[in-house]
Amino acid sequence: MNKIHKALKAFGLILRHPYLLNHVLNDEEVMHRELAKQYPFPDGLPVVPLTDFLEQGKQTVSPYTYLSGGTWPTDLALLKSLAERYHTEHYFEIGTWRGESVANVASVVPQCTTLNLSREEILQLTHSEEYADLHFFFSKNLPNVTQLLGNSATFDFSPYKKQFDLIFIDGDHHYEAVKRDTQAVLPLLKDEKSIIVWHDYAYDPEKIRWSVFKGILNGLPQEMHPRLAHVSNTLCAVLLPEPATGCQPLVPYAKPEHYFEVRIEGKEVEN
Repeated sequence: MNKIHKALKAFGLILRHPYLLNHVLNDEEVMHRELAKQYPFPDGLPVVPLTDFLEQGKQTVSPYTYLSGGTWPTDLALLKSLAERYHTEHYFEIGTWRGESVANVASVVPQCTTLNLSREEILQLTHSEEYADLHFFFSKNLPNVTQLLGNSATFDFSPYKKQFDLIFIDGDHHYEAVKRDTQAVLPLLKDEKSIIVWHDYAYDPEKIRWSVFKGILNGLPQEMHPRLAHVSNTLCAVLLPEPATGCQPLVPYAKPEHYFEVRIEGKEVEN
């Protein structure tokens, strides 16, 4: 089939099924090309080493389940290390899931607040009692964790203005949702030194998720862009208090500069 026939066939399909146009517009390669034209990040954000944030190159992650839908251990190590390094007093996140991320941060931060869909909303989306019941598993009994229920698209954030030192966005990862959540949390930052971390900026530490990246860039004022970085060995982008030093461009399949020692210790769940 030549290019003209392909184009006519595609046009006909879109006319009959307009929703297919969304698949084209939301294609990762389309997003990549758009970003390369609009912003000076054709290869993604500059990469700062995770080890720059680890105290003496170490961090302990617990709890961690190695189960579906969770963050990477290095993502949680980053969150804890940022909280310790910048003396976080109040942490906020969008997207609680099993509560592993907030439980890790709660071990080093006095006050944590986390927002997630209610059980009823989860059931409407998934029709799975088991999935709904797993939410907040590790965080529901922690005394320094406040659980908020609601959809970040409609939630009233106004009571929480200028409260948080560290914010973790790990909700809906579609472009519009990332942009919306990014804009929503800006008034919640305590001051100009406050930090935002976005999960799933990358599919893996060497492959950028361009739709999420586009949501980040379009959700932030452009003057904040120099403070953005991709933390190596994680799926996370961060807005730091100041531009990171020692950054390098992302080079897939580059020779590793660091490796990590992992010690596995299985523990029985108490609750």
